[in-house]
Amino acid sequence: MFVVGTRPELIKVAPVVRHLKGLEGIRVTIVSTTQQADLMPAFHGLLDAEIDYQLGAMSAGQSINALLSRTLAALDPVIAEVSPALIVVQGDTTSALAGALAGQMRAVPVAHIEAGLRTGDPNSPFPEEMNRRLISQLASLHCAPTAQNRATLLAEGIAAERVLVTGNPVVASLHGVLEEPSACPKLKGLLKALEGLKPIVLTTHRRESFGATLDRNLQTLRGFVADNPDTALVVPVHPNPTVKAAIERVLSECERVFLIEPLDYAAFLGLLQAAWLIVSDSGGVQEEVASLGKPLLVLRGKTERPEAIEIGVAKMAGEWPGQLKELLDDRDALSRWIDSVEVVANPFGDLESPARIAAAFADFLSKQVDRASLVP
Repeated sequence: MFVVGTRPELIKVAPVVRHLKGLEGIRVTIVSTTQQADLMPAFHGLLDAEIDYQLGAMSAGQSINALLSRTLAALDPVIAEVSPALIVVQGDTTSALAGALAGQMRAVPVAHIEAGLRTGDPNSPFPEEMNRRLISQLASLHCAPTAQNRATLLAEGIAAERVLVTGNPVVASLHGVLEEPSACPKLKGLLKALEGLKPIVLTTHRRESFGATLDRNLQTLRGFVADNPDTALVVPVHPNPTVKAAIERVLSECERVFLIEPLDYAAFLGLLQAAWLIVSDSGGVQEEVASLGKPLLVLRGKTERPEAIEIGVAKMAGEWPGQLKELLDDRDALSRWIDSVEVVANPFGDLESPARIAAAFADFLSKQVDRASLVP
């Protein structure tokens, strides 16, 4: 049983689901918590499978605790009905934590895709860092993207035989989507409007940035575009009311600033490919830029994906107030770095990552069956 709630989860589990459905003797059930109810429908087609249960756990203005409790309550009867042999969660969302907790309370083993990522700060990102730590304590099988992630889990006392380096399946999803360029008419119209300009693509939604930090980042980018007439800013506006209100307050009716609705995955990748520079606090974008060969300024004080920094495709831009402005103001240095970024081997995974994860699940299930046969 896969428990997903957000579009990054759906993007990453989709190729794993496809591999599992090709294996004999394995039945796959997909449960959507609808944590991102506004964003999920456009991504369902990635699965090549139906979503079996829609929990409808999200409601306007609810707290994280309310979301967690509602998701747990809705998941429990589904687990009882389906009786899965393994519950799979991905990443660090409230939906992932709920899936792991619900499995534990029903004595169902839990597998964690994208395990072992850490910033070292329990409040950054919030609540994702602590969600990951808690899921690691609940999971029976850990699929770590990198050797560094595996080492982190071993240092935390997780048994070595329970941790596999599989890579992150997002790399396979990305390449699969890029094989068929987006036919989105909205994207085509936008790219036409951007001709002759250097597009900066901004995505931002992290809770720890709400308030003064978010306003400062938006004002900095607005000022940079105003001062550099060869540039434009494109913002797929996240539906979170706090984020949406801040973006509209600071960026509405600014010249060469395009506020657009969220795009489907193929169109979003097409937009990133057209970017001169990407500015984002997204974890998924940090994983994608290596395969796209695009420069990324990370709007966060800490990252659980340092590999993107180490290979030179990303720079931290949120470690102290004013860092983003400092990086942008040195236009010559910025341009030299942008020109130096190219497509490189993705440190987070490869095309075989989904197959490795599916094989790990199949092996785990076969061992469970073998153990059950020994019980008198």
